[in-house]
Amino acid sequence: MRALLVVNPAATTTSARTRDVLIHALASEMKLEVVTTEYRGHARDLGRGAADSDDIDLVVALGGDGTVNEVVNGLLHRGPDPERLPGLAVVPGGSTNVFARALGLPNDAVEATGALLDALREERERTVGLGLAAGTPGTEDESVPARWFTFCAGLGFDAGVVGRVEQQRELGRRSTHALYLRQVLRQFLDDPHRRRGMITLERPGADPVSDLVLSIICNTSPWTFLGNRPVYATPKASFDTGLDVLALSRMSTPAVARYATQLLTSSPERGPHGKHAVTLHDLTDFTLHSKVPLPLQMDGDHLGLRTSVTFTGVRRALRVIV
Repeated sequence: MRALLVVNPAATTTSARTRDVLIHALASEMKLEVVTTEYRGHARDLGRGAADSDDIDLVVALGGDGTVNEVVNGLLHRGPDPERLPGLAVVPGGSTNVFARALGLPNDAVEATGALLDALREERERTVGLGLAAGTPGTEDESVPARWFTFCAGLGFDAGVVGRVEQQRELGRRSTHALYLRQVLRQFLDDPHRRRGMITLERPGADPVSDLVLSIICNTSPWTFLGNRPVYATPKASFDTGLDVLALSRMSTPAVARYATQLLTSSPERGPHGKHAVTLHDLTDFTLHSKVPLPLQMDGDHLGLRTSVTFTGVRRALRVIV
C-alpha cells in the first residue's frame, strides 16, 4: 500500500519523539511518504495532490480536527468518489479529536496507530457521509467557496466562541477545556444578539423557523467532548444519515443555565429539549439566513462572518479506515 502521512507539527498532544515512533510503525507496514505541514491550508493542498495522483492509496492525517478537515477538503476538491479516491485514516493529535473519536478510534495517538494497522490488515473500512456548506445563490455570500465538514458546523453563538478561542491561541494560550469555558462565558456576556435571534432556517417543504440565536449543525454524535465526557447536542446524528440541527430561540440567563445543564447531562438517548429548543433530524438541504453578519465555524475552525449559508448532507462521501 502506498500512503501519504500528513503531519501537523503543532498538534497539541503529540511530541516529536511520539511522532517519530508512529512514523516508524506505519512505515513498517506500507510504502510511506511523510510530509510536515508548514502553513495554514497546507494539509488541504496535500490532500488535493493525493486525490489527483494515481500513486496514493491512503492518506493518513496526524493532527487534530483542523488538520483532518483540511485533508478532507483537499481529497474532495472535485467532489465525492469513494471508489476512486484514496481512503482516509486518522491518528488523533489534537486537544479534542471529535471526528476520530466519533469513528470509535482511541484518543491516544499510539493506540490509534495500532488500531489503524489492525484495520488495514483486516481490511476494515466504512464510507461516511459528510456536510457541505456554501454561500447561498442570490445573496452577498454566493461567491464564498463550498467547504466540507466532518462532524459539525455552527452559525452564531458557538462560532463566536470558536473565534474567541482562536484569538487566545494566537496570543499563546493553550487549547484547554477551561479556555473554552471562559470564552463561552465571555461570548454570552458580550453577544449583542442573544436576546433577539437573527437567524432563520429555511428548508424545502416546511415553514421557516425564525428568530434563532444559535444554530449547531451536526454530522455525527457526540457533538464534542469535555475531557472524556461526550456531549450530545443531537443524539440521532449519524455518519449514515443527513445533517441534524440544534437551534435555540432564547439565550436568557435561565435558558442558558437550563440548556447548558442538559448538554452536560446529555446522552445517546436525549439531548437538549424545551420550548425554545428546535431539533431537526436527517436533513439533506437547508439554508440559514441572518439579518446581520454572524460568525461561522466548521469542525472548530472560525471562517469569518456570513449572512447566508446553504448546507447539504452528502451520504457516502468518503472512505475511512476504521
